[in-house]
Amino acid sequence: MPSPDPHADQPILAAGASLDDAQSAVILLHGRGASAQNILMLAAEFERDDLVYLAPQAAGSSWYPYSFLAPLSQNEPKLSSAMRTVGRVLDEVAAKGIPPSRVVLAGFSQGACLASEYAARNPRRYGGVVALSGGLIGNEQLRAVDPPADKVFDYDGDLDGTPIFLGCSDEDPHIPLMRVERSAEALLALGGEVTMQIYPGMGHTVNDDEIEHVRRLLARLQPSD
Repeated sequence: MPSPDPHADQPILAAGASLDDAQSAVILLHGRGASAQNILMLAAEFERDDLVYLAPQAAGSSWYPYSFLAPLSQNEPKLSSAMRTVGRVLDEVAAKGIPPSRVVLAGFSQGACLASEYAARNPRRYGGVVALSGGLIGNEQLRAVDPPADKVFDYDGDLDGTPIFLGCSDEDPHIPLMRVERSAEALLALGGEVTMQIYPGMGHTVNDDEIEHVRRLLARLQPSD
């Protein structure tokens, strides 16, 4: 029988400042087939060594087994386990005196979907949310139809002005453009301060402009706040 919490015993890697010394944190979530070590390489690009970067590892290098567009039930129990993993990391930094308002949830690809979905399901003021080549997770065939966001997603609560950056290609082979657009609408409706940037022909990767957007978002986490 599959474990109900398959990600629970996986390691959490760290970079940057120590958790004991940092006043702000970034939780980095890797993509499918990648690793915590891979996503931590982005920390050097952000040029903020006063922050602690924490990267949990997914069991089997995948947060959930199927596409983020698949019916939610098909991605269980790994999806719920992934959500609990993010919550555990938030609890760990909170125990060190870092509140969610000083924590940025960031990810690439599958990790981007997880970061944005966690924030939408658990809305409050975060230091920020960064989804690089990803969008909200849901049970809807957006490749064929174009419904409004309120017909795709069902969330309640208030992100209370959380700065959110969504970056993606217009022809990403894994992330339909309409899903990114509807995700932006849904996060805006939840009270997020949303910036969406679409890059023509980029493919499934991260570019320098996205890194610069993240640097600007992290600059809002001033040590004296």
